[in-house]
Amino acid sequence: MNVTSIMTDLERKHPGENEYLQAVREVLESIEETYNEHPEFEKAKIVERMVEPDRIFTFRVTWVDDSGEIQTNIGYRIQFNSAIGPYKGGIRFHKAVNPSMLKFLGFEQTFKNALTTLPMGGAKGGSDFDPVGKSDAEIMRFCQAFMLELWNNIGPDTDVPAGDVGVGGREIGYMYGMYKKLAREYNTGVLTGKGMTWGGSLVRPEATGFGALYFVEHMLAKAGRSLKGVTVAISGFGNVAWGAATKATELGARVIAISGPDGVIYNPNGMTKEKIDYMLELRASNRNIVAPFAERFPDATFTPGKKAWSVKCDIALPCAFQNELNGDDAKELLANGTWCTAEVSNMGCTPEAIATFQQAGILFAPGKAVNAGGVATSGLEMTQNAMHISWSAAEVDEKLHYIMQNIHEQCVKYGTQADGYINYVKGANIAGFMKVAQAMLEQGIV
Repeated sequence: MNVTSIMTDLERKHPGENEYLQAVREVLESIEETYNEHPEFEKAKIVERMVEPDRIFTFRVTWVDDSGEIQTNIGYRIQFNSAIGPYKGGIRFHKAVNPSMLKFLGFEQTFKNALTTLPMGGAKGGSDFDPVGKSDAEIMRFCQAFMLELWNNIGPDTDVPAGDVGVGGREIGYMYGMYKKLAREYNTGVLTGKGMTWGGSLVRPEATGFGALYFVEHMLAKAGRSLKGVTVAISGFGNVAWGAATKATELGARVIAISGPDGVIYNPNGMTKEKIDYMLELRASNRNIVAPFAERFPDATFTPGKKAWSVKCDIALPCAFQNELNGDDAKELLANGTWCTAEVSNMGCTPEAIATFQQAGILFAPGKAVNAGGVATSGLEMTQNAMHISWSAAEVDEKLHYIMQNIHEQCVKYGTQADGYINYVKGANIAGFMKVAQAMLEQGIV
């Protein structure tokens, strides 16, 4: 495999799709040496097939707002790879959604799902619909219109969507209600992240953040460190950031920063239950601002226009969006003494930031490993749905613990360098790739 040649061809076929091309390049550079040790992969053109999605659905979503005005958005579903199981990945509602973003997410999801060891392929979907400022009724009508176009391309053994940025339990409920009406069947396995009264799994709302901290806990233990007493800066304040803040606090860390598009909250005394609960209130308000946190809690201060990475911390956890932590942010964190960064968002760090962290020799782990707890628990939800049972929170949490420990072990196995430094990016990419590549090889040229 020649990475330069493959990337040149992809850039020619998909010009301007920067997020997608960035994600592919990162994986190919990590796996190049391992791939070239397997001539059978080269003969079957595994990489050339793996980097292209199986299919892409694009559709118009037309709905009526509260003023009676007709609105039109674009919807997408990208089914990337089903070599190890049905397509599985979230739906994202955000004004910046485009094919490049969803292709990058679907590509990453393929390897992330492989790391969980559960039988799930990779997919992603969404729309450029912006939920900020929309009423509950408008969100319901949009979700129903979106599902009207998508429903006959998904199913419990075909494609199982979940939530993502802009899509939480409310949106999943509205989409499932419409799916059930159109399909005329009560099949709870068709979506994950459902409500507890109609097929949801305990621990699923917290799973991405909880799983991330379990992974970080294993990283630190491997390095002879602990979460107890360390300071943590978290970007975002939505569901993922909430779960991360909850578990970090529970494990003895002090979460001293959260952030939003409007700026950063400095929270020197750490999180309390009341503060963590208020994060959910902020997200549910649909205002997408974090400033009211400082109005509610006098010991916190708000600085407009600043990122979470401006706060001096031991551990940095990007939890919001792709490429949210750049090279300059990485340098600022290092200058302030940060010694661990873990991507809880998908591709939360730019390549420059990752290189800066790795050159400095600090602990760094990529999103496909760190945040896999979310989709892993979605996989556990699918299992419960198929068996028509519900596990206790303790049972789900135990399985999540085991999965994150297993992912960490795979990363260490494939990512430990001769000098002892663990390259978690390389380890995660190789581990996920090998499972998907072997499945594709054994299933023939399809």
